[in-house]
Parts: sequence; C-alpha cells; structure tokens
Amino acid sequence: MSKIKRQLLAGPYLLWMIGFIILPMIMIFVYAFTNSEGGFDLSAFQNIFTATNGKAILLSFELGILTTLICLLLAYPLAMILNGLHIKSHSFIVFIFMLPMWMNFMLRILAWKQILNKNGVLNTVLTSIGLPGIDILNTPAAVVFGMVYDFLPFMLLPIYNSMNRIRKDWIEAAKDLGANNFTILFKIIVPLTVSGIISGIVMVFVPSLTSFAISQILGGGKVLLIGNVIEQDFMQGNQWNAGSALSLVLMVFVLISMAITNLFDKDGEGTQIW
Repeated sequence: MSKIKRQLLAGPYLLWMIGFIILPMIMIFVYAFTNSEGGFDLSAFQNIFTATNGKAILLSFELGILTTLICLLLAYPLAMILNGLHIKSHSFIVFIFMLPMWMNFMLRILAWKQILNKNGVLNTVLTSIGLPGIDILNTPAAVVFGMVYDFLPFMLLPIYNSMNRIRKDWIEAAKDLGANNFTILFKIIVPLTVSGIISGIVMVFVPSLTSFAISQILGGGKVLLIGNVIEQDFMQGNQWNAGSALSLVLMVFVLISMAITNLFDKDGEGTQIW
C-alpha cells in the first residue's frame, strides 16, 4: 500500500479530530477572550477570582487531592497482592477491573446514590444488625467515595503494569544479599514503579478535578466544584464567556499534569495496561 493510500485511511480520524476536538477548542478560546458582543475582552477571566469560583476551585483541589491519595493507598498494596499471585494472563486482571466500567457511568453513580441514601441498602443493613445508620449523602464525603469508586482502576492498572515489569531475579538477588522486605520495597519496588505511580496520580487527579456529574448526583447540588460552575455557566446561566475562561484555567492544569507524566514516564510504560 502506497504512502498516500495509508494517509487517506487516516482521513476519517482527521475529520473526527477537526469536528470534535479542534473546532470546540477554537470556540472555547474565542468565547474566553471576547464579550457578549463579540469584541475582545478579558473580563471573563476576572470572574475566576469571585468568592464562589474561588471556593469551588479550592474545594475541587481538596477533594481531588484526597481522592488521589486514597486511590494510591488502596491501589498500591492491591497491585502488590495481584502481582504476587503470579497469574499467567495479565489481560485477565485488566478485564476484571475494567468489567464494572462497561456499565453506564451514570447508572453506577445513581446506584450508589440509592445505596447511600438515608433509607437505602447500607443503612437498612446497619440498622438490622443493631448499628447506627450513617448519613453521608449530599456531603463531600459521598463525593469522594464516588470518585474513589470510579477512578480507582485508573490508579491500579498503571501501578500493576509497572510492578509486573520488575524482574523476579532482581528481588531474589536482593534477598541473597541480605535485604529484608522493607528494604526491597523502598529500595527496589517503589523506585521501579515511579512511572506507574505518577501516571496513576495524573489519571486520577485530572478527572477528579474536573468532575461535575458525581458531585451533582452524590452531592445533591450542595457540593459545588469547579466542574459544576462551568456546567452551570454553559447550561443554565448562558454565560459561555465565563465558562470558557474557567475551562481554559482547567486546561492549564491538565497540560501541566501531562508534562509531569511525560517527565517521569518518557517511554509510556506506566500507561500501558496490556
């Protein structure tokens, strides 16, 4: 197949990129730097520093960092356990953790809303065994819980992939030289899995920072994140200029996160899960 024919095969993908990535980005830039009359204006960026937006940005960072830390603390030991099972088919591990994500995202979050409801399944079970019920729905705790549930595979898979690449004879050689489990963990395993850790952190923190559906459903509109502010600007307030400016601010954090990932994972080993 000639080079020109191979390039033509990429035509549909190029059209897809132009229609659904490049053109929307251009529109965001245009609305961010113009006013309602279409003239050049930077007033949309001044709205970023309002009390409501500032509080939403701060809360988004707090919940995003907390979600990322919880996912890391859960995913790293779980990845070590899975790696220690010596399962031959690593695709099977990926399949297990990706299987729940085949279900519609909104259905999964709505299901947890029913479970965490005051009269839901969780409180019914707790009260039936004589324990007091809990009321975390419409709180930041419920939002963090939903984010951890939804984004944990994005932390687990890169760490498991980088851990799986560690050669077993390196561990055995360290043991022969007198290294204990603590030394092996912090001198061999952790340094060799830095690429997976950084990739996992970015893959969890970025969607946590920009999420709005989870906070809307599990937060009941009482937990206002920056994603919710942008959604309200576009869908309810008809303030496309302000929403576009906030979107560009979030885009800067996304680009910084991508740069950090490329810095620590130049070969892309942490993002390869197959």
